[in-house]
Amino acid sequence: MKKKENADHISTLLGVGTAIEGTLTFKDTIRLDGAVSGKIVSEKGTVIIGERAVVDAQIRVGTAIVKGTVNGHIQAAERIDVYPPAKITGDIQAPVISIETGVFFNGNCTMAKPDPLPVEKKSVETTRDEKKSG
Repeated sequence: MKKKENADHISTLLGVGTAIEGTLTFKDTIRLDGAVSGKIVSEKGTVIIGERAVVDAQIRVGTAIVKGTVNGHIQAAERIDVYPPAKITGDIQAPVISIETGVFFNGNCTMAKPDPLPVEKKSVETTRDEKKSG
């Protein structure tokens, strides 16, 4: 099976020896080779978790390609591909999931598309009085 690592082009890289804490949001493709703690969110983007990456985060993306260590849940709208020497401790959910031999996975696997990300509601509402006067 071919490794789909060249997902379009990598627009962002978090290198080895770099650590980030908080919510990481992105579009396109991001490669993580450092440490991430918190949340990783992208509606349609691809996250590549490199062999030396350590991720303690909840992941919600379009596509996830995992080769490193993930402690947390992974939800992908399109697919999750896991290659050795990956170690995942947490639940995974996607309509398409591929786990190769040699991967450590401890969690539950659900093959279904996750619910869409919640849309932030605008606080501007029109009342009946405003509609009548307009």
